[in-house]
Amino acid sequence: MTATAEQYDVIRKPIITEKSTMASEHGAVVFEVAIDANKPQIKEAIEALFGVKVKAVNTTITKGKVKRFRGKTGKRRDVKKAYVMLEEGNTIDVSTGL
Repeated sequence: MTATAEQYDVIRKPIITEKSTMASEHGAVVFEVAIDANKPQIKEAIEALFGVKVKAVNTTITKGKVKRFRGKTGKRRDVKKAYVMLEEGNTIDVSTGL
């Protein structure tokens, strides 16, 4: 498979946090994805971009917080995360770029 521009739009960036590092010990990799992306699109994009086999994709949407900045209220954007479970023997090194 070759990567297309739409697949680069689906996968925004890897998420490297304490929680995602603990998930990586169990074969999961966490990515920030487009808010309108669905699980089959995410699976196809990961397999094309990284050349790995995906076992499962779980998604979660984090609603943006309402914050104050210089007395004015604003809202952070909503973020969709994808927890991608890889087949045995497949790995993605998120510390290197695409």
